[in-house]
Amino acid sequence: MSRDHVVRSRWPAPRVPDVTVPEFLLAHADEHPDATAVVDGPSGRAVTYGELRRDVRRCAAGLRARGLRPGDVLAIVAPNGPEWLVACFGAMAAGGVVSGINPLYTADEIAPQLRDHGAPVVVTIPPFLPLVRAAIAAAGTDPEVVVLGEAEGATSFGAVLAAGGDDADGEVPAGLVDPARDLALLPYSSGTTGLAKGVMLTHRAMVTNVEQMQSVMRLTSEDRSVAVAPFFHAVGLNVVAGVTLRAGGTVVTLPRFDLEAYLGVIERHQVTVAVVVPPIALAMARHPAVDRYDLSSLRLLGSGAAPLSADLQQECARRVGCPVGQGYGMTEAVAAITLFDATTPIVPGSVGVLLPGVEARIVDPVTGDDVGTEGSGELWVRGPQLMEGYLGNASATAATIDPDGWLHTGDLARCDADGNVFVEDRLKELVKVKGLQVAPAELEAVLRTHPAIADAAVIPVPDERAGERPKAVVVTSGPVGAEEIVAYVAERVAPHKRIADVVFVDAIPVSPSGKILRRLLVAQDRAGALAPAAPYRPVAAP
Repeated sequence: MSRDHVVRSRWPAPRVPDVTVPEFLLAHADEHPDATAVVDGPSGRAVTYGELRRDVRRCAAGLRARGLRPGDVLAIVAPNGPEWLVACFGAMAAGGVVSGINPLYTADEIAPQLRDHGAPVVVTIPPFLPLVRAAIAAAGTDPEVVVLGEAEGATSFGAVLAAGGDDADGEVPAGLVDPARDLALLPYSSGTTGLAKGVMLTHRAMVTNVEQMQSVMRLTSEDRSVAVAPFFHAVGLNVVAGVTLRAGGTVVTLPRFDLEAYLGVIERHQVTVAVVVPPIALAMARHPAVDRYDLSSLRLLGSGAAPLSADLQQECARRVGCPVGQGYGMTEAVAAITLFDATTPIVPGSVGVLLPGVEARIVDPVTGDDVGTEGSGELWVRGPQLMEGYLGNASATAATIDPDGWLHTGDLARCDADGNVFVEDRLKELVKVKGLQVAPAELEAVLRTHPAIADAAVIPVPDERAGERPKAVVVTSGPVGAEEIVAYVAERVAPHKRIADVVFVDAIPVSPSGKILRRLLVAQDRAGALAPAAPYRPVAAP
């Protein structure tokens, strides 16, 4: 492989201080303690940088006083809000590792994560207590449950803060964390294939990625961003909250997405920067409600987590009256790998340029040859923000990052002579619904538990509002209809994982090694060769 085929960022790797994530993001508390750091969007309750740092330190000391040890995991099952960030940064400052969990998951979806990392503390809100308790029972673990508020049988978050002391700073020992070695975050990702795995991210990796993004986005202390992307997701925690706080700006939180509430927050709080997923970009481009709100404060809108077509990107920009740029990333790289350059005109359809210090290769998936800027191939990347690996899964780590440090993304891409990256398709098999990952293998396992389903495969189908939706291809062994299958899956998974359609076939195509040939099914579906949903079709006798 010629070095000339390695595509390099136009900027060198950033120089980052040897500090923890909370120290890095809350540095503005020293000079501007009275500046607003976070605002709860629905209520308007504001938290200053001084108050945020004080509560983070009290939380850290309180968690340590209640037994959280360095390296322990603190899981958070809660919607966005200022206290989410206090709990997150407090745990990190105490030497803990934070694992955010989608609160729309079912108990059976949450349980494997709790079992995998063995978190001794789970933070949630009172309405989610039954869900969390059911997940704990299914996991067979025994964590302390802390609620952001008050609830019978659970520790209040106020009690944790009180345990940290009544002084302004709390007491957290210096040198508790080695930023280069110790983990800060443990999000779960399906990677390029398979079920969700814990992604081990150090403080240094997170700090580096925020610095990379900030050097390209150029936010200032005058900027106000809206955090509608959930904090359990890389876009919400790292791209929105991380970059905004590092810049000294204000993060406005929303607990869930509602278009009118979202537009109202932009107008009311004079939001200047919004980072969204494509379904929100689609709504901002076409929904009639947009015309009822003053969005003139917006100076920049970014889209990530899933592809956004060039046409829709430009349509959205015209509607909201500001540039719309894209980014591309993976949880395995903290958040972002490429991002639009805020100092140059945006190239429609491009996911931006490589972040500072990132290298890329475009590799022909058939020949294994590098094609550089002369063609399409699998995108491989290498940079200072990559994960340490998957928790307890060395084989999956080795399959994702090779011995030379190249992360094989599983995405088909090309790069032009100016360094603009275009993601064209996915070699990997994940379905991306509103920017959230859906592993086909997980849904296939659910489908196979139905007594009338003998075999199943799940493939992605395009959806204008969600980007993609999962479609089930099933082989039946008894009477069952499409509606029953859709309902059966819906009762067992989070809303974004629900099956959108069902087709019945006589057999699922597999390779000689027994792997489902999903790409063949996708090709057949796009060509209209898969039969439409029909009533029970018995399996042919062998």
